[in-house]
Amino acid sequence: MRLLLVIKKENVDLEKPVNKLNNFLVLQKRIQIVLTLLLLGSFSQIKAQERVPFDQGKKYILAKVSVVGKISFNEQTVVTFSGLQKGQEITVPGEEISGAIKKLGKLGLFDEIAFYVNKIENDSIYLDLDIVELPKLNEVKIVGVKKSKIEGLIKDNNLTKNKIVNENLITTTKNYIENKYKKEGFYNTKVTITNTPDTTAGNQVNMLVRIDKGDKVKISSIDFTGNKQLTDSQLRGAMKDTKQKNVFRVLKASKFIPEKYKTDLEKVIAAYKEKGYRDARIIYDSVTYNKEKNMLAIKINMEEGNKYYFGNIKFLGNTVYSDRTLNGFLGIKKGDTYNGVLLEKRIADNTKPDAEDITNLYQNNGYLFSKINSVEVRTVNDTIDFEIRVTEGPIAYFNKIYVTGNDKTNDHVIYRELRTKPGEKYSKEQLVRTIREIGQLGFFDPEAIKPEFRNVDAGAGTVDIEYQVVEKGSSQVELQGGYGGGGFIGTLGLSFNNFSARNMFKKEAYKPLPMGDGQKVSLRLQGSTYFQTYSLSFSEPWFGGKKPVQFSSSISYSTQYLNNYVTRDVDKSKSFNIFTVQVGLAKRLTVPDDYFVLSQSVSYQHYDLNNYNTGLFTFGNGASRNLAYTIGLSRSNKGVNPIFPMYGSEFSISAKVTPPYSLFNGIDYADLPNQKEYKTQYTGANGSDDFGQPLNNGDYIKTDSSGKVASVGSDYASADTDQGKVDQKRYNWLEYYKVKFKADWYTKVYGKLVLRTLTEFGFLGAYDQARGVVPFERFYLGGDGMANYSMDGRETIQLRGYPNNSLTPVNAAGEQIGATIYNKFSMELRYPITLKSSASIYALTFLEAGSSYPTFKDYNPFDLSRSAGFGLRVFMPAFGLLGIDLGYGFDALPGSVTNKANGWETHFIIGQQF
Repeated sequence: MRLLLVIKKENVDLEKPVNKLNNFLVLQKRIQIVLTLLLLGSFSQIKAQERVPFDQGKKYILAKVSVVGKISFNEQTVVTFSGLQKGQEITVPGEEISGAIKKLGKLGLFDEIAFYVNKIENDSIYLDLDIVELPKLNEVKIVGVKKSKIEGLIKDNNLTKNKIVNENLITTTKNYIENKYKKEGFYNTKVTITNTPDTTAGNQVNMLVRIDKGDKVKISSIDFTGNKQLTDSQLRGAMKDTKQKNVFRVLKASKFIPEKYKTDLEKVIAAYKEKGYRDARIIYDSVTYNKEKNMLAIKINMEEGNKYYFGNIKFLGNTVYSDRTLNGFLGIKKGDTYNGVLLEKRIADNTKPDAEDITNLYQNNGYLFSKINSVEVRTVNDTIDFEIRVTEGPIAYFNKIYVTGNDKTNDHVIYRELRTKPGEKYSKEQLVRTIREIGQLGFFDPEAIKPEFRNVDAGAGTVDIEYQVVEKGSSQVELQGGYGGGGFIGTLGLSFNNFSARNMFKKEAYKPLPMGDGQKVSLRLQGSTYFQTYSLSFSEPWFGGKKPVQFSSSISYSTQYLNNYVTRDVDKSKSFNIFTVQVGLAKRLTVPDDYFVLSQSVSYQHYDLNNYNTGLFTFGNGASRNLAYTIGLSRSNKGVNPIFPMYGSEFSISAKVTPPYSLFNGIDYADLPNQKEYKTQYTGANGSDDFGQPLNNGDYIKTDSSGKVASVGSDYASADTDQGKVDQKRYNWLEYYKVKFKADWYTKVYGKLVLRTLTEFGFLGAYDQARGVVPFERFYLGGDGMANYSMDGRETIQLRGYPNNSLTPVNAAGEQIGATIYNKFSMELRYPITLKSSASIYALTFLEAGSSYPTFKDYNPFDLSRSAGFGLRVFMPAFGLLGIDLGYGFDALPGSVTNKANGWETHFIIGQQF
């Protein structure tokens, strides 16, 4: 017969409570101990039903622990976690059994835990461990919120399949959701969670989360009393996150979040300190809730105090820098109005990692352990004297520098960008610069780059730096299909931005492609019934592997067939072929600073026309060649995130030039129309002209104003000039120079609201005015700025609010001829919706103005076409940049007879610059 000696059960949800608002325990632990001694007939020395007290337990040798009950865990694993071991001496009842139950309970996996005596042989005891597992999560259903929010809530609370469901999980999930929506202004949010057993699976439950957000609680009013020096509106403006209801406010909604409200009260005090009122304080504040209106009313009573001024400012402890140097950084003089906020920022501006303050002055020169504090030493009437106490400390040096998190990118790609090297003097400036350089690589989430200080040793004067990075997708796929130009247009583009060419012949590197060396390979195919374009490019950012010299190369080929846009007939016997090859080098400079890059490239284009007579060129047969050298100087110190820079600027100036052939080829281009070989000849069968005169094959001809053709025989001087032949000679080798300038600024307005200002200028000129400006390489202004296939080397310039290329000069026949000069000005306000590595999204509004002109004589920088609008950008690593803009053109299109504003235009942006 089985002896039941010990029974011990425990309800084991042992996690800590997380509801700090209600401040009560939501988890209870119940332990029941029943100790029974049964006397069987064979044990005559023990009386029937005699009980053993807990503190008088008997010692045994543990022979075996058997796990009973339906469990999914390994039996031996459970016994191991209990801490009981075979051959161990235990007391029954005693602390060993109690401790085993506690250890198992802390795992948070079991609902019931019980030990039973199976049998006793001499001094050996055999125990049964009977456990009941907590249920596991099968599926989750959330109701009461938008479908787009459900996935995020499940992810944030880690409600994954087979998750152990206990009271802690339910409580933390409930509290998280309620607090999340309270922060968004839904202060009455209520969450209920119910679990029902899943009948189709063993010991699993289905969770139903009901969310009732209620109405958003807004702030009806924020009233101040006791304020005379600062107005209510000034003080409300100082409160950045607590705003009263205002229908005209767009960027900041009215909502009440207690933590941010407390911070805003501190900002109210700071607003007074900026004006000299050092002793300003809040006597009391109240927040009243109106249940009927579901609104809050805030009242704040101020005591402003007196206005103060700076007195004497003395520096103590500084040996590295003189008082004069430190005073220059402080920028505060005796007699200035007291400004506590400014004083703190001039000493250490925590809002800007690269601020020009005294702390950074020291830390940029090795003094990591320096400390600078301002101390009020004397107050006389309305004047305050200060001491700036400096503890310089020893110079620190970088010891170990390492990077973690780069699972795909090879170490050398990151380490060559680091500005912090082992053995070098510590510099905060170089630390910040390193973060920027890693972010600019484009392989990592720029918002997740974190430098961690390790082993900071003031005695040894060393510090280790660990750069933590998170890889993101760097390859992109462009797959488009659309209808345009009278036919279907398909595009396939592949861009591998972290390619490894050296591993191309290693089979094991294809996962699916060899990656990790920071090289870029792009392949793009585009085609329809009337054109095809193929392009391939490659770039290596560290050519040779020793210095930051970027090597780039590209090759492309396109074919355009004559297409009738009305009948959609394509004549493949009439074609226009373009072959392009380009090689370039770009070197990072050190003077004036290492933000400058000098780039150079050589390109060659071959244009081949085969019976291709259109309005684009005056000749239908022949070839043009474009051999050009491009040199550019640029400087870019844009912020860490290349997709959404929040600070910095980018300037560039470039010149693209061809050899001045007219200086050494001996051709008088002005006299070409008068030369014999460029006159018009008759090529038909022998006959007569429109005036009845004989007209033979090879005769020179002329056409009068009425369009009638007359033969002039061999008198070529009287014949018409064949403009096609002239232009074929003029443009056999293209001769031009092109100058472009671009300036781009990013300024943080408030928080993550960024102002982007942009100006562009371009000019295309000729060396020989008799030869003229080439019809190639011109500027086409207006629209989304997207260039599909470029037949003549044109550059498309974005100016939203107008149709594509609509602001481009036209000839007398109304045909676009391209501009030789343009200018453009743009302002954008950008605000990020999310900057996650999976998808970065930001909204924008813009103002733009620009114009283009056929010649420099027509240039008028103030005669501009203006527009305004708004848009959205989405960047996904796999697909690049996608966007949409709605722009309103305030001016009429060139040549418009109505002279009315162009109005609204919709622009779709795919893969364009940020």
